[in-house]
Amino acid sequence: MSIITLTSDWGLKDHYLSVIKASIYSQIPDANIVDISHLVPPYDISQASYIFKNAYTYFPEGTVHIIAVNSIASIECPHVLIKHKGQYFIGADNGLFSLIFEEEPELIIELDVMQDTDYFTFPTRDIFVKVACHVAKGKKIEELGKPLKSLHIKMNYAPIVEEKRIRGLVVYNDIYGNAITNIHESVFKKVQKGRKFRIVFIHNEITKLSSSYSDVAEGDILALFDSNGYLQIAMNQDEARKLLGLKIDENVYVEFS
Repeated sequence: MSIITLTSDWGLKDHYLSVIKASIYSQIPDANIVDISHLVPPYDISQASYIFKNAYTYFPEGTVHIIAVNSIASIECPHVLIKHKGQYFIGADNGLFSLIFEEEPELIIELDVMQDTDYFTFPTRDIFVKVACHVAKGKKIEELGKPLKSLHIKMNYAPIVEEKRIRGLVVYNDIYGNAITNIHESVFKKVQKGRKFRIVFIHNEITKLSSSYSDVAEGDILALFDSNGYLQIAMNQDEARKLLGLKIDENVYVEFS
């Protein structure tokens, strides 16, 4: 039986998550459901894409992913089923998937699935679950709609690279308050070319990279490349987001000399 994952902006207060799981179990009693995150900020497809793209590649082929963030369909943003590298993805084509995939997926299907209710505010329950269970049961996905040639495109912010500087942005704050930037280690090394550097942000600077949080004293500032290869500004056992003001979209510069 395929794994079915759930990613949403529902939070944990309301009944939405339990309804979705109950709907899946009612069709597949022995379903294997994995929660990726339900604490995505409401409607924030950029944050959803960051969380999801750093998780989905670890799942095996055949996994079915439901992404329920800003999921109401429109003419411009239809509901889609995507097959890519042996996995399946269900959501609204609102730019989210273009932020997740580095290349065009193998197959995109615009969903044409009848709802079982007359309400149109909960497509995850009324459409996505039905599609996910159809796929998980091994049925033909071509029955679910018609092919689309391409996805709706939304561009990620890329760091600005100059001869002596990289200008990046904080793109994510994790639960520990660490500030994760869009500056990848490969870009850093390509521009550095063995030169000294300083990482500059909001009246602070760091002149060396750490390999772990414990490289500095408790409460001190550090910079390192995280497990996904992106430059992260952190404080050992404290919150860089709050204490340093490193919220999303804050500028972070790497200057070389």
